[in-house]
Amino acid sequence: MFLSPRWIAVLLAGLIATLVVAFLSFVPGVDITMLFVAGVSSLIISFFGIYYTIDLLVFQEVNNIYKTIRKLKIKDFDISKKKLIINVNPLKKLNTEISDYVEKKQAEINELKRMETFRREFLADVSHELKTPIFAAQGFIHTLLDGAKDDPVVSTRFLQKAAKSLDGLDALVRDLVVLTQVETGELKMQFIIVDMINVINDIIEQLENKAQKRGVSIKIKPKDLKECLVIADPQRINQVMTNFVDNAIKYGRDNGKVLIEFEEAKNAWQISVEDDGPGIPKEHLSRIFERFYRVDKSRSRETGGTGLGLAIVKHILNAHNSTISVSSKIDKGTRFSFSLKKA
Repeated sequence: MFLSPRWIAVLLAGLIATLVVAFLSFVPGVDITMLFVAGVSSLIISFFGIYYTIDLLVFQEVNNIYKTIRKLKIKDFDISKKKLIINVNPLKKLNTEISDYVEKKQAEINELKRMETFRREFLADVSHELKTPIFAAQGFIHTLLDGAKDDPVVSTRFLQKAAKSLDGLDALVRDLVVLTQVETGELKMQFIIVDMINVINDIIEQLENKAQKRGVSIKIKPKDLKECLVIADPQRINQVMTNFVDNAIKYGRDNGKVLIEFEEAKNAWQISVEDDGPGIPKEHLSRIFERFYRVDKSRSRETGGTGLGLAIVKHILNAHNSTISVSSKIDKGTRFSFSLKKA
């Protein structure tokens, strides 16, 4: 059982009074009245002596600690002097509050360290990604200025390459802007009823030439599904599906297939995009949604990716209260799935 300073003083004073009365009872000539007076006097004197000694040793130290906290201007230290003084065990209360405060601050420090590491890595990645197309375009243009412009064939080819590098730079900057807007909440979602079948048909038509160049067929399952009505931002969900289907075409097999599957649940539709490509190694699966993370860096650059597509997709789906699940088997393919609320 927990004892407060007041009860400790009462118990000790009672013990002292008992010892005094017991001792005096053996002294000749001491009557009951004297024993009673001696007992009560020793009880009262001992109680106040012990109680105020504890108060001096405990509460004064608590007060000093509290003053130190205020000097440090720790404004989010959520405890008042009054709460401490009236508490049955102020030291325990203060220790608990300080422990909670330290734990909270340590979590904040760890988060700041993590964000600092992320910031350094992000700046390094952005610098590297921007440098590649800038240096390429710069090289082509300087070559033209050095005399290659006099050859119409060479100048046309170099200008096309410079334009391609600058297009890649433009795509990278646009993706960075969209990602920043989504992360900071500046990009507001406009949720309406969207038919995902219409969205998919538009995307298939848009990516038809790219699919034909690689001999990739795109299938919808079930093939007789007429509509799939969900609550979503039409522009952003189109961006999500375009990214998934485009990646499936780029990283799937030549003459392969891309399967877009719709599964109806009670309150949602689960949508999956699956390719039959080489798959993603297990050690990369947890990182593919990071900015600029590429499983195969050389191949990703050749196919024109900015390295931000899946990071943007993840944030867009988070804004739709949905998460992405990914499964992959080497030489079998990769499958991305997410759910959207039914209309």
